[in-house]
Amino acid sequence: MDAIKRAVYLGLLTGCATSTGTVVEGSLQPRHFKFVTIVEHTGPGAGGWRAACVRVPLRRDSGEVFMCQLGVEVPMQTAKEGPIPIALAQRISSDCANLAAQTVFSAATPVTALGLACEDFRNTFTLALNGAIGGSKVSRDCRKETTPVSPGGKTP
Repeated sequence: MDAIKRAVYLGLLTGCATSTGTVVEGSLQPRHFKFVTIVEHTGPGAGGWRAACVRVPLRRDSGEVFMCQLGVEVPMQTAKEGPIPIALAQRISSDCANLAAQTVFSAATPVTALGLACEDFRNTFTLALNGAIGGSKVSRDCRKETTPVSPGGKTP
C-alpha cells in the first residue's frame, strides 16, 4: 500500500471506501444498534421512542485514534412510516450509518482532523436516518439507559 493510501486510511470499523481506493474492512451491522425503549408507545398513531449508543473507533496508520460516539434515537411509530419494529430500526440504522461513513470518509484527506470527520459523519448519518425514519436523530451524547457498543464486540 503506498504512503498516500496509508495516510488517508481511516480505520473506521464501519464499511467505507476512500477516494484513494482504500477499503476499510467491516461495517456497522444491525446487531451494533442495541435499541432500548425510552418512551413506550401507547395507543394508536405515532409515538414511542428508542435509543442506542454506538462507539466507532476512527484510526489512522499513524496510530491516531478517535472514538466517535453515536447516540442514535428513532421513533417506534410514525404517521408516515407506521410501526417500526426493532429489527427494521436496526437495519435502517446500519444502512444509513454505512452510507454516511462512505460519503464522509471518501472525502477525508491525511490532514482531516478525526474529531471533525466524526462530527461530519454524525451530521450526515442524521440526515440519512431522518430521511428514512422521520424524527430520528444522531447526537454525540448517548442516553444513560443505553449500553455503548463498539464494533468488534467490545463494550466500554
